[in-house]
Amino acid sequence: MPRTPEPDEDDLDAIPPPHPVFHVEQALLGALLLDPHRLGDVPGIGPDAFSTAAHAALFAAIRSLPAPDPAEHAKNTKWLAAVLTAAREQTRGLSAPYLHHLIQVCPWPRHAPAYARMIEAEHSRRRLAAAAQRLTHTAEDTALPQRVATTLTKADALAIVVDDIAARFPPHAGSLPRTSTPALPTAHDEDAADEERLLLATATAHPSDIEQMRWLMPGDFTQPRHAGLWQSLITLTRRRAPVDPVTVLWEARHRGLLGPGAEPRELLDLLAGPVGSPEHWGERILQRHILATSRHVGRRIEAFTDDPATTPYQLVVGSRRALADLSAVRTRWQHATSSPPPIDRAVRTRAAKATAVPRAGPPRTTAPPAARSSR
Repeated sequence: MPRTPEPDEDDLDAIPPPHPVFHVEQALLGALLLDPHRLGDVPGIGPDAFSTAAHAALFAAIRSLPAPDPAEHAKNTKWLAAVLTAAREQTRGLSAPYLHHLIQVCPWPRHAPAYARMIEAEHSRRRLAAAAQRLTHTAEDTALPQRVATTLTKADALAIVVDDIAARFPPHAGSLPRTSTPALPTAHDEDAADEERLLLATATAHPSDIEQMRWLMPGDFTQPRHAGLWQSLITLTRRRAPVDPVTVLWEARHRGLLGPGAEPRELLDLLAGPVGSPEHWGERILQRHILATSRHVGRRIEAFTDDPATTPYQLVVGSRRALADLSAVRTRWQHATSSPPPIDRAVRTRAAKATAVPRAGPPRTTAPPAARSSR
């Protein structure tokens, strides 16, 4: 049976210990309270860089008040009282004993720049984690009207955060994160599988459209078998070979796609019944893939930020590599969804005439007439 705590027993074990940065913030605030003139040595952080509201309010108060005269500050606590009053306007729980505690726990006030650098690094980690979470949540939100466009906007915002961190902590060679990244989840979406089957059937019926769909890759498919069939179609069209369900079946056989659970009759049935156009189903498949890639990129970066051993330099390198994977899919999505500019019918006719092969006429039996000279 579970143990029932006594009424006067404190449940202190349920309170998690503060993060290491909490103690760093205390050290920095203690240094600034003891020697306010060191505020000029920590220009890289603001109140939002602190992990608690109380610490943020104290730093904002210290920054808002003019530094006292060092001799007067050593004699009395007037400036400390002014800081406490200003900070209490934002956080009422602060007290004078806590300010004295901050001064006591500061090892060396002259190390204030180092403390500020640590706080800046942890703040960068939190910012990156929040931006990655926004990307993941947006990619998973099925209620958005412009889901891909909104997701890519969040990806751009995430890239801006990464660039800002890189400016503060420039990456160097050999600084790859050691964190194991989550694997891509295996999708079992029946709607996605239906769209892939419709694409394969429609592309088999209209193979001339496959050459214009180089933006669709086998890796975009959720089912490995469908990815292999798409590769078979690509191979046949590049060979200029005939394309129909039977030729695709034969190519699939060479690729090892037939076997238990994948009988020839089943494959022929899959390639029958085209509906719509290959481009339509291809865009649907690529849309699912770019959203899945966005979710995966967000989770990868979150994994980096959750690992306390990951340095800011490693966060930048790992995040940029993850975003590069999304950028590659994004480029293909732009190729798929950008319609070519309309061409005027007269321009198209003139171009066709210019490139047309001249028709052969009857052989001449006499020399052609000389050209008349102009006066």
